[in-house]
Amino acid sequence: MPRITFVSPDGGRRTIDAPDGETLMRAATQHAVDEILGECGGACCCATCHIYLDEASLAKVPPASEMERQVLEFTAAPRRTGSRLACQVLADRLSDGLIVELPATQI
Repeated sequence: MPRITFVSPDGGRRTIDAPDGETLMRAATQHAVDEILGECGGACCCATCHIYLDEASLAKVPPASEMERQVLEFTAAPRRTGSRLACQVLADRLSDGLIVELPATQI
């Protein structure tokens, strides 16, 4: 199982085992990572699972789709180069070891 580390705005770190093929949003909500809301349930339409990936982590995942890029325009927290929606990033062997920074707010 891929291990994903979520870093909260206060610097706290939480590493979880995410089932292979699961979205980071679903894995985070199943492990009670409170900063990930996922209000739309993973339909890529609410931006409440906004995350930041550093350059090394960003290189491990496929690029954002056009739809995801459009939804990212409506995030509550500032958008950065590594902004992604956790509902669009899958846990797999390539994403093992991802460091996911969480924004201060989703709404």
